[in-house]
Amino acid sequence: MNILILGSGQLARMMALAGYPLGLRVAAVDVNARNVVDPITKLVSEKSLNQALKDADAISVEFEHIPQDLLEQVNATGKLMPSMEAIMAGADRVKEKKLLSGLNIANCPYKIITDANHLDESIAELGEQLIIKASRDGYDGYGQWRLSSAAQLSELKLQLSELDLQKVPLVVEKMLHFERELSLVGVRSASGDIAYYPLAENLHHQGQLHVSVAPAPHVNDALNQQAQDIFNKLAEKLGYIGVLAVEFFQMGEQLLVNEIAPRVHNSGHWSMQGADTCQFENHLRAISGLPLGATKVLTPTAMINIIGCDDFSRDVLSIPGCHLHLYGKTVRSKRKMGHFNLCANTYAELGKALQQFAQHVPIEHFPLLKDEALRLAAM
Repeated sequence: MNILILGSGQLARMMALAGYPLGLRVAAVDVNARNVVDPITKLVSEKSLNQALKDADAISVEFEHIPQDLLEQVNATGKLMPSMEAIMAGADRVKEKKLLSGLNIANCPYKIITDANHLDESIAELGEQLIIKASRDGYDGYGQWRLSSAAQLSELKLQLSELDLQKVPLVVEKMLHFERELSLVGVRSASGDIAYYPLAENLHHQGQLHVSVAPAPHVNDALNQQAQDIFNKLAEKLGYIGVLAVEFFQMGEQLLVNEIAPRVHNSGHWSMQGADTCQFENHLRAISGLPLGATKVLTPTAMINIIGCDDFSRDVLSIPGCHLHLYGKTVRSKRKMGHFNLCANTYAELGKALQQFAQHVPIEHFPLLKDEALRLAAM
């Protein structure tokens, strides 16, 4: 079976690696050049995009920011999974907010504005502490601004006045003082079967995910059920096929949806070693019509992103349960170069392993490690 992935980055690469043992041939599309490429070697194929679309048995995406004309072209094949509606909801925060509100799913209080001067109204309604997000093309902290007090308003308005807010509106959210960030990665088949991975706890630095711990500590059945009910609502509404990630803010015993990602997700990378079937294999199973794999947790796992560096000691691999996944990229600031999965029998052992891990890496590129190691080691 031939699978075609829109996008040719690390997520397409990991799907290709997961597909080979299943006998699935995975190709990718550079959505800017419109070339068909091998997602592992990055070699450009002689096959045209039109021929690749014709030859594919199923087509999916590794990220949601697909050019509109290409998405429409692919959608016309009838092979796109998840749906165009789902992909567009993940790519456009306005559509995402309308989807959540239409399903009565709790999310951050917000306003949508198309003029920087409307920030005054947002402050009046939401308060002085705000997160302002571009409705499209923002990720890893890009396309976001923070307002801590009304005193910063005139400067922020000046920055935003340079943008075409009629074309790309802003979503203005109340800055919440949440307890932690969690995410649920789940997968749904064409027949409606669903498998959930456990909630993961996500630690961000400067708007970028640095560490995920799964299963998230201190999660009760009610919290898990709340997350799964939200997943079910979204998946049912969207007629979803494949892996879907839902990111949450935890406020006491309530989960507020921060955003959705209609694809395999960074906070699910831990499943490559920590679960019976990883998210990449399960996504391919879902879109190719194979039975879903078990999502049983094998071991508590910390996923640690390698961001903007490659100068860590390979001796880190001497730590039991340490697994390295490099993406074959050249170093650039804030660029995800790869990730580690660190597995242990208990949270306390995982914390001790993280303490060892921190001795082998340039800590300035892994700023959350030491505190997280101490927290887990104390459990």
